[in-house]
Amino acid sequence: MCVHPEFKIQDNPNNSKCVDGWRYIPIELIDLPGLIKDAWKGKGLGNQFLSIAAQSDALLHVVDASGGIDSTGKITEIGTGDPISDFADIEEELIMWYHKILEGNREKISKLIRNGSDILDAITDLYRGIGVNKNQVKDTLFATGLEEKDFNNFDMVDSKKFASYLRKISKPTLIVANKIDVEGADKNFARLRERYNDSIIIPVSGDSEFSLRRAEQKGLIKYSPGSEQFEIIKSDELNEKQINALDFIKKGIMGEYMRTGVQFAINVAVFKLLKMNSVYPVADEKNLSDKKGRILPDLILLKDGATINDLAKEIHTDLTKGLLYGKDLRYNLRLPVDYQLRDRDVVSLVNASKK
Repeated sequence: MCVHPEFKIQDNPNNSKCVDGWRYIPIELIDLPGLIKDAWKGKGLGNQFLSIAAQSDALLHVVDASGGIDSTGKITEIGTGDPISDFADIEEELIMWYHKILEGNREKISKLIRNGSDILDAITDLYRGIGVNKNQVKDTLFATGLEEKDFNNFDMVDSKKFASYLRKISKPTLIVANKIDVEGADKNFARLRERYNDSIIIPVSGDSEFSLRRAEQKGLIKYSPGSEQFEIIKSDELNEKQINALDFIKKGIMGEYMRTGVQFAINVAVFKLLKMNSVYPVADEKNLSDKKGRILPDLILLKDGATINDLAKEIHTDLTKGLLYGKDLRYNLRLPVDYQLRDRDVVSLVNASKK
């Protein structure tokens, strides 16, 4: 929910939008091209897929819960495909991609270590191009029991174990079980949850979400993406087919799963997998506005642990110059520059010139 009701004011969003009290923040979603077996070796569009995946912070793996996709990625008869295998195949390709990076650079890493480099720095430099940081490499070495082992003694089992864990924590993945509205999909959804009980799996009906948004755009219903309900406002303009479809969505989807799942899956990826916090920065602490008078104009997503100083950098690098402190406008508290921001914080930045 947006914070403006809490402050008893009406907001005027700039970089986002507020609908019925919900603040929607733009994020970038990249649709990855399909994979084929041995894509990590460069077959098909493998290199293109992996280069795009490297730019991502998290992966939303959409599987056909109805079993309507075969092992080659082609549409097939409902119930004959296996979403569990579909996910496993793609996951193996990603792990092998990480594995190939390590195994293909053994000599380089060994040379760096011989010349005095720390193993953490050597391996981090290797994976830095795909968004891996030093802490993730450190955590992986510890979790796999390899932190004390000489790198030259890593066997194939060790390197595969390392690649598997590093891939998991550096590109956290959400399984999106789409077509949950199709008969029989609920059984595959249950199988997915049983098989991948260490992953977050969201049941989704993309068709239902599309239908609701289209009806909302035509003014037939009132619906906010991610909401657990909708309201029919022009029933006299609905035909029998539309009435039946909306009734099914209300009872068969929202009644069973609470929501269509599309917006929910994105929210979970951002706030659960990536642990992002939403922060409202303002220039005018009295009116909660920017310099143009727009009230609560921006909402910025910051990674967990981000500080007042990080917020200043995100807005504009010049703001870090002479930065004195931040101010929590909900509780009227001064916040040191190293204060770790919390979700829904409303803050202003105070620097030497502003003071």
